[in-house]
Amino acid sequence: MRILVSNDDGYLSPGLAALVDAVRPYGQVFVVAPEQNHSGASNSLTLNRPLSVQRGANGFLFVNGTPTDCVHIALTGLLDQRPDLVVSGINDGQNMGDDTIYSGTVAAAMEGFVLGIPSIAFSLVDKGHRHLDAAAAIAGEIVGRIARAPLPEPCLLNVNIPNLPRDQVRGIVCTRLGKRHPSEPVIRAQSPRGETIYWVGPSGLAKDAGEGTDFHATANGYVSVTPLQIDLTHTGQMPMVAQWLQRL
Repeated sequence: MRILVSNDDGYLSPGLAALVDAVRPYGQVFVVAPEQNHSGASNSLTLNRPLSVQRGANGFLFVNGTPTDCVHIALTGLLDQRPDLVVSGINDGQNMGDDTIYSGTVAAAMEGFVLGIPSIAFSLVDKGHRHLDAAAAIAGEIVGRIARAPLPEPCLLNVNIPNLPRDQVRGIVCTRLGKRHPSEPVIRAQSPRGETIYWVGPSGLAKDAGEGTDFHATANGYVSVTPLQIDLTHTGQMPMVAQWLQRL
């Protein structure tokens, strides 16, 4: 199996190195990751300048662009052979609920899925890389399961792993995305030149964290695996909008 590995924390991230080591037993591994941290980059592509690809001292290829740039370049011209799987992470911090809209980690995996390849995003729930070894072991278990028994159809999976020793993780469950309250207000500050500047505030607390959600699973010691889709069509509102258009 050929595996493309990327992330949004940058090519020097401990989480990226841990994920590479975890999936290496299951096939030929290629790494193409951003030069800098691009957390919150979502699915942005760099279209206003050319991109360069270089090889770091750790052997990983890095791109002076976004996570989506990395996977797009890798799959549309950089790699000689098409990979069988794209994995992204291991992110330093959760990507659950509404976080998935903004996540560069999820976006890297999503680009692989958009281009027709099964893809997985891996994240540690709490920042700081605590129990990264356990998270990497779990990521390896999931990739190993795909190597042995592939899913019947291509999937985009969002995996969040609680920061626990491996023997304290209670299991791996399929979940749906929870939902957060609105983000906290922006933080107003002043630049050294006296200009008013703004920092985006932290994410809101979980609003929907009931049983079956990714929030509930990880809070109770389980790894959450959420299948995501790309189609943004709100099919439930199509009849209402069609009737509204008829009245124009």
